[in-house]
Amino acid sequence: MSSATPAAEHPHRAAGGREPRTGPAAGVDAHDAGPARGPSTPPALVDTIHRIEASEAWDGPGKVVERLARAVAPPGRAHDVLTGTWLGHAVHPLLTDLPLGMWMSGSLLDFIGGRSARPAARRLIGVGVAAAVPTAATGLAEWLHVDRPARRVGVVHANANTIGLALYGASFVARRRGHHLRGVALGVAGGLAAIAGGYLGGHLTLARKAGSRDPRFALPAG
Repeated sequence: MSSATPAAEHPHRAAGGREPRTGPAAGVDAHDAGPARGPSTPPALVDTIHRIEASEAWDGPGKVVERLARAVAPPGRAHDVLTGTWLGHAVHPLLTDLPLGMWMSGSLLDFIGGRSARPAARRLIGVGVAAAVPTAATGLAEWLHVDRPARRVGVVHANANTIGLALYGASFVARRRGHHLRGVALGVAGGLAAIAGGYLGGHLTLARKAGSRDPRFALPAG
């Protein structure tokens, strides 16, 4: 796999999705430097994420993702639109609210809406499937600009979301054919996959600080 595109090639992005740090605390956020507060993260969960970041097994699938990402977000206007240059920061986290919100709302109607809510739930699932397409495109564009450990997590994140999308797509088809209970079950399975993908996406955004942004937003106001 080729290395991530250098930050200098993309003026909208600071190195690694953030401003470079210097000094003994380089790479550590201020709130990370002090003692931990509240319950600690389960060690098994931390170890799982670290294993993903360190595993070369994801580099092969990563080459496939890279080819797709470069086809979807070639340099130029398409790339700038998908990475949110016009917005000031990555547009991908914003768009994820659309499919996830639609899908979760559809599943909620399945459980509390009764028979009369079935058509609305089906429409919500279908709109969520459609909204997942541009959301995935923005995610692929962002993936091109993260380091190798984050790329590996990104591959797993993309796989989980793809499984979720396939299950919700199958749920929509089942509902259209009148197989409501099958559609509900497929939707629940899709929701679990989407939750796993969302967790990994949160790790990339919050822990790895992966995401395009205008460097000026990192400067203090005043």
